[in-house]
Amino acid sequence: MSNNVRPENMKRINTFELANEFIDEQIKEIRRQVGDKKVLLALSGGVDSSVVAALLIKAIGKQLVCVHVNHGLMRKGESEQVIEVFGKELDANLIYIDATDRFLNLLQGVSDPEKKRKIIGGEFIKVFDEEAAKIEGISFLAQGTIYPDILESDGVKAHHNVGGLPEDMEMELVEPVKLLYKDEVRVVGEALGLPHAMVYRQPFPGPGLGVRCLGAITRDRLHALREADAILREEFDICGLAEKVWQYFIAIPDMTAVGVIDGKRLDGWCAIIRAVNTTDAMTATIEEIPYEVLHKITARITSEVNGISRVLMDITPKPVGTIEFE
Repeated sequence: MSNNVRPENMKRINTFELANEFIDEQIKEIRRQVGDKKVLLALSGGVDSSVVAALLIKAIGKQLVCVHVNHGLMRKGESEQVIEVFGKELDANLIYIDATDRFLNLLQGVSDPEKKRKIIGGEFIKVFDEEAAKIEGISFLAQGTIYPDILESDGVKAHHNVGGLPEDMEMELVEPVKLLYKDEVRVVGEALGLPHAMVYRQPFPGPGLGVRCLGAITRDRLHALREADAILREEFDICGLAEKVWQYFIAIPDMTAVGVIDGKRLDGWCAIIRAVNTTDAMTATIEEIPYEVLHKITARITSEVNGISRVLMDITPKPVGTIEFE
């Protein structure tokens, strides 16, 4: 499968049987391509990079070096899950870098969304390159490229995978899932034994919570955002909306609104709930959330998260509204 075109006779992988056939094929192909050399992978904890990591671990074990960069903009518990699943359960050769301070210091006072994205993307590549330079004998770079990435950009999406590696790092690419659609990647992930929550993790932008903590990011507002987002996800799990809704999250704008908490006035932040459905991310509709669920989420966020005084709901479809706020 050296080319980037999916063969017309390739069956959709929708059963464990087909997934296991694909896994066996890829293991042979990876071993043939890589031999006894080392492979480097930026492991974000997203579906695609996690499935590629699990596949490569099965094929070549410790020859795979996974680098997980925590930029401080992950959702609650995500970096911990990467360490638990890959570092402990799968015994991967995992390098974990907590670069939180480095990213947040660079982002201090930066409110322009495009600048924020550039800083986060650029710094991520720097951190990854620095780590890659410390590892000897890397010949291959593995990426979680999937078929829609190829169709959309005729190559690799910069925020999706690591783009922009230095010219002098001449590495051959290993892209075992590049001919698969997202639903197929999930079936393969389950067949590989990855946790359901990781395999069905919803899309998450490369800049992470950086594009949901609107305006200039502050540590306290970022913390409130992470906690409020975790409550939303937990409640969606409980009420069965988690796998019905394509993407749902909290955004917190850089503005305050007066609230009354414990009988005292509080100039707090607003947490905005966004929940959308889409098939192609080009257009999106709003998911209707039962009011009792909204009441519960609101009560929990305002009582459990410091600094939030209001909970709002964004009901703008796409178009007019984009899926993310920034």
